[in-house]
Amino acid sequence: MNQTIQPHSGAWVTFTYASFAASAFLVAIGVFWLPIDLWMKGYLTMGVVMLIQTCVTLTKTVRDNHESGRLVNRIEDAKAERLLMEVSKAA
Repeated sequence: MNQTIQPHSGAWVTFTYASFAASAFLVAIGVFWLPIDLWMKGYLTMGVVMLIQTCVTLTKTVRDNHESGRLVNRIEDAKAERLLMEVSKAA
């Protein structure tokens, strides 16, 4: 019942950071070179920043919900196992 958590490899972590940095840089360059007024560029930039922030928040929330579900399941499994052990001792 003991579950081991396998951490991500260093290569995967580096890839995710590099991908995020590259995409943020390319979007920033794209917004910078758009032939529109400065206030429009500012609005697009605020939208991109808010989108990134909400993606991070959503990802953390989904992960936290998953992790708490796993903890609740382990507690319920332990209670059921203890109950089964008590019943088997009584029989």
